[in-house]
Amino acid sequence: MMKAAVIYQAGGPEVLKIEQRPIPTPTPGQVLIQVKAFGLNRSELFTRQGHSPNVKFPRVLGIEATGIVASCPSNEFKKGDMVVTAMGGMGRDFDGGYAEYTCVSAANVQVIKTELSWEVLGAMPEMLQTAWGALFKALRLGVGERLLIRGGTSSVGLAAAAIARNHGGYVTSTSRRADRDAFLKERGAHEVLVDDGDIAGKGGEKWDKVLELIGTSTLRDSLRCVKEGGCVCMAGIVGNKWSFDEFSPMEDIPTAVNLTTYSGGPDEFMVTPLEELARQVKEGKLKIQIGRVFKLDDIVEAHRVMEENSAGGKIVVLT
Repeated sequence: MMKAAVIYQAGGPEVLKIEQRPIPTPTPGQVLIQVKAFGLNRSELFTRQGHSPNVKFPRVLGIEATGIVASCPSNEFKKGDMVVTAMGGMGRDFDGGYAEYTCVSAANVQVIKTELSWEVLGAMPEMLQTAWGALFKALRLGVGERLLIRGGTSSVGLAAAAIARNHGGYVTSTSRRADRDAFLKERGAHEVLVDDGDIAGKGGEKWDKVLELIGTSTLRDSLRCVKEGGCVCMAGIVGNKWSFDEFSPMEDIPTAVNLTTYSGGPDEFMVTPLEELARQVKEGKLKIQIGRVFKLDDIVEAHRVMEENSAGGKIVVLT
């Protein structure tokens, strides 16, 4: 038997119930992972609140997990390999990472050889997949380009700033708080702007690319921050709003400005160079900002902290 956090109905953090469940049995092509850590993600919060109609309850949530291979019938991996997994239906179509064991497709697993703490490894898969994919698949960030990160203090925003700077980009990060200036510059930003919702109105040189992590509440303004030929990528909803009440493309998208999104699926996860990024973390070239660390027994409190946006970085749960 294993410990798992199970949701039976939508609601507040308290609907997550710790239970004993049978350990899943992998079939050929699958991997049974003994979960050591997992990061929390806002999509799980929305699912818990009832905003994912395709997710059927009861369900073990969790779109990512980090741990050790316990069993692999087709021998794609060796027992004891340190691995990470994310997306591919985890915590949505089948039971995910909020448990001591999870069973996933072998095609959706990466081995990590670089030794890091479980807290750091647990923070990496989905956060770095999103940051990397948004920067290089969606925005196609080039060396020397000016990048604006809207929602710079979010875990993805912090990771994106460090990755973009290492790549040779010029990074401007935003925060609603003026006292975050030094914090953001230590983590990759060249420049920090206080975000009052009107960055475009501040004037100055526009950006080549914008990574929009707040969502629709600032997206119109972000579109006005970009040079002609530039691009805005919406890849997050820290502002908790998925959609516009009204949207007029001819008015809201300036001429010759491109708008795209990034959500990232199994294919994007598998091409994210997580071993290389883990090496950069080990060498001190990439900082992983961990906000809070909880135990699985404290999953209700962990979700409460995520809902309050009070962690100050990625929330990680250890089993």
